[in-house]
Amino acid sequence: MAEIDLEKILALVPGLLKVPRSRMWVAYDKDADVLYINFKKPSHADDSELTKDDVVIRYEKGEVVGITVLNASKRKTG
Repeated sequence: MAEIDLEKILALVPGLLKVPRSRMWVAYDKDADVLYINFKKPSHADDSELTKDDVVIRYEKGEVVGITVLNASKRKTG
């Protein structure tokens, strides 16, 4: 079984609790360097927008159902 860095994961908790959604699913595609965060499963986005900082916001009937972070590993930590 692969090791996990529990301290790094626990450091995310305060920020995650501030997200105004009670459920989220996260997946990272290492080859594409893309982080997917979904707030609804299944989600069927019918619209999206690309922000100036390479984040795709996905909408379903006007509601944000997920975000896609491009070049995820190159993001600076807060």
